[in-house]
Amino acid sequence: MKISNKKFIYLISPNKISKSFYRDLNLVLKTGKVGIFQLRLKKYPLKSKILIGKKIREICRKNKVKFLVNDDPKLTIKLNADGCHLGQSDTNIKDARSIIGNKIIGVTCHNSIKLAKFAIKAKASYLAFGAFFPSKTKKTKYLASIKNLKEASKLTRVPLVAIGGINPQNYKKLLLNKAKFLAISSYIWKNKKYEPLKAIEKFR
Repeated sequence: MKISNKKFIYLISPNKISKSFYRDLNLVLKTGKVGIFQLRLKKYPLKSKILIGKKIREICRKNKVKFLVNDDPKLTIKLNADGCHLGQSDTNIKDARSIIGNKIIGVTCHNSIKLAKFAIKAKASYLAFGAFFPSKTKKTKYLASIKNLKEASKLTRVPLVAIGGINPQNYKKLLLNKAKFLAISSYIWKNKKYEPLKAIEKFR
């Protein structure tokens, strides 16, 4: 998965898609800081996910950003997305691979090197660790550490993704300690102080 080092942000969609979302997404992706965008809509019906996903896919393609779908290999195929992200309670990598072929498959490893080893063995495209900091997006069940990133980087060359409560004050430490991508959602979409474009510009 070759993506330039400048594109270190792995942007996750908000839980709710507003009217201004597509315009904001285009502005945010135009900054050239985002390498991957993940569609993560837990409460929408399939039809809505397909309509929303198709619009997002075109914005991602236009801005040369990889477009992934959360949890759902079948939706990944329907949307002709670049791949999918799997949590530990979702489809396993082998089954997902049989559905989506050689597209990107990323896996949540929480704070576990054991889970990372399973994912490496199953040929995951990237490993996601977190949460590194308390997050507004979802409840923090697992706290990851820099040690997780360092240990995982000795086991594999696949990209490592850090997730959870990442903001302009704490992100550089993760990039300096083997994280290739930083998964960010609420700082961009739920920021009470800045519009999405201004929020992403804080990651310099």
